[in-house]
Amino acid sequence: MQTPEVHYARSGEVAVAYQVVGAGATDIVFARHLAGDLLSTWQQPLLVRHVEGLAANGRLILLDRRGTGLSDRVREVQSLETMMDDIRAVMDDAGSERAVLWTGLSSTGIGMLFAATYPDRCAGLMLLDPQVRGTASEDYPWAPSAEEWRDRLRDMRAGWGERSYLEKMAREWTPEMADDPDFIDWLVWHMRRSLSPGAALTAYRMAMEADVTDVLAAVRVPTLILARPRFRERAAWAAKHIREAKLVELPAWDGIFTWTRDDVHDATMEATSRFVASLAAGARHQRVLTTILFTDLVASTELAAQLGDGQWRALLGRHHGLVRRELARYDGVELDTAGDGFFATFDGPARAVQAARAIRDAVHKLGMEVRAGVHTGECELLDGKVAGIAVSIGARIAGLAAPGEVLVSSTVKDLVAGSGLEFEDRGAHELKGVPGRWSLFAAQ
Repeated sequence: MQTPEVHYARSGEVAVAYQVVGAGATDIVFARHLAGDLLSTWQQPLLVRHVEGLAANGRLILLDRRGTGLSDRVREVQSLETMMDDIRAVMDDAGSERAVLWTGLSSTGIGMLFAATYPDRCAGLMLLDPQVRGTASEDYPWAPSAEEWRDRLRDMRAGWGERSYLEKMAREWTPEMADDPDFIDWLVWHMRRSLSPGAALTAYRMAMEADVTDVLAAVRVPTLILARPRFRERAAWAAKHIREAKLVELPAWDGIFTWTRDDVHDATMEATSRFVASLAAGARHQRVLTTILFTDLVASTELAAQLGDGQWRALLGRHHGLVRRELARYDGVELDTAGDGFFATFDGPARAVQAARAIRDAVHKLGMEVRAGVHTGECELLDGKVAGIAVSIGARIAGLAAPGEVLVSSTVKDLVAGSGLEFEDRGAHELKGVPGRWSLFAAQ
């Protein structure tokens, strides 16, 4: 097959490279693991076979994640939200309204977040060996420990790009190809072209910090999980937490790629074809993953009494203008304004936190203080309004915030890993009318 033309989609200020293969009725977005390079992809016949197999089921869209391959390089750690934005930007540029997301390993968190946030744009979700958390926890013991990550990052910082390091990684990733020097040589160059040393570190830090545990219950699109037998327990845990997810066990193999072994490749393509063929057009989803922001002016009654009606109305008008400016800047949607408070929604938690901080700082210059609460959860859409327990949680969190404080739930903190946002632990709290105790954090 001739190498497809490379296109670029703009995701904010970043150019994301992509290719389109095939022309079927169903769009499929292939979001790969950490390493990816569109051009060297077509120099490896086994990987080309995998791409062509996916394209046999529809119009396939391949992309290089930001910081990799032909896409713009970025040195800062990227969040799942940012990469989700990149997929949406590529789909928009390619004229794709809905697509099946085919994701593997570290990209599965991106897929789950996208499916929960934009269910109307996700016809179905495929997860190969899904990784829900980057670092092991008591209820998710299958990820590397913090100590293992430190060792891994230290070795990567010292060795990435050097042939000895990349050859060792290539043999660990594809032990079935360890005795094929041409394949190992190709994979070494593929990884070099995919990730610079700095980009490799940022990609691995994102994988280490990622946690989409709280997102799984909000994934309502048809989902197929493909798993290696040795990771079946981890995959079954994910399948249990995603509504009606189906689990298919692939033949046993030791590597990380499904396309280096004939039997695994064939089983993967068969499962993919059956899944894509089973998908219906689907109705619009009434429940989506949404980030809630509540803001409230501190001591507004006292300030109004001090200033008098005329001055207070003028000052309140300036406050409203500043809040709406920052909501627009970070793609927030204003849903309600009750006196001196705002209720808004965002399709990404990092943008909500950034907007809340910007509102806090802008209002402070007026001589006023706001408190803000941010929470991400599944909400119901009713006639353009948002309802559900997530809204109540967001309001309760805002009520606990101190003057000038942006208080967020642990869900928000976990989902913005890699965004550069920093938080201070504010302990566990009871939220009136909401079961359990909630860990809260203050955004800096």
